[in-house]
Amino acid sequence: MTTFRRARSEEQREIRRQAILDTAAAMLDEMPVSKISLNELSRRVGLAKSPLLRYFESREAILLELLDRTWKQWLAQLPEQLTAGIGTDGTAQQRGARLADTLTRSLAEQRALCDLLAAQAGVLEHNVSTDVAIRYKHAALDNVTTLAGMVRDHLPELGADAGQVSAQTILITGAIRTHSVPSASMLAAYDIDPSLAEQRLDFTTAMRTMLTTLIAGTLARPQLEAPARRSKRRGAHH
Repeated sequence: MTTFRRARSEEQREIRRQAILDTAAAMLDEMPVSKISLNELSRRVGLAKSPLLRYFESREAILLELLDRTWKQWLAQLPEQLTAGIGTDGTAQQRGARLADTLTRSLAEQRALCDLLAAQAGVLEHNVSTDVAIRYKHAALDNVTTLAGMVRDHLPELGADAGQVSAQTILITGAIRTHSVPSASMLAAYDIDPSLAEQRLDFTTAMRTMLTTLIAGTLARPQLEAPARRSKRRGAHH
């Protein structure tokens, strides 16, 4: 635990903010999002709760900023992984399958990011001011746009749909993470009643399946929609 004196410059304030975020990140390595409390965070940082709240307005505001920081750190690592995992050969569908596999393997290594995404809508976006909400949403849009650019680089056939695929990848990540970390009582239920075991999601398997389906379906949609458009045009001429 580090005890801080009062910050007297903007640089010192930023050092405090990063120390709070670093401490929250370390706690997330030890416990789920739901167990991270302001009391324990302030104790570990070495600030009383009221001074800590001068830097962040709430526990949720801290974790939202940590989510953005963790998300950006993942994006910084991703280009090299995508280049190695996808390559340039093969059809769009083949490269799409490799994209799904690479994203899945990369996200499976990002436990903190997945946990924070799982808590985002139901927990972290509550108990924050409008200013914090706006700032976070702009950051999230920027992160999705960055991911979309990477996706489009390796799968240009997606075109403008790369943005939708990227946004849905993030939504899917949070949803699957929520269901792939069952409570102690659910784990006990699976052990007692094996017929329920198939309802337990494995994160990697479910992510790969859903991303493969999402990307393949998005690539195929123009071909599937073309006959309907031609049919509408013929109907308009009669």
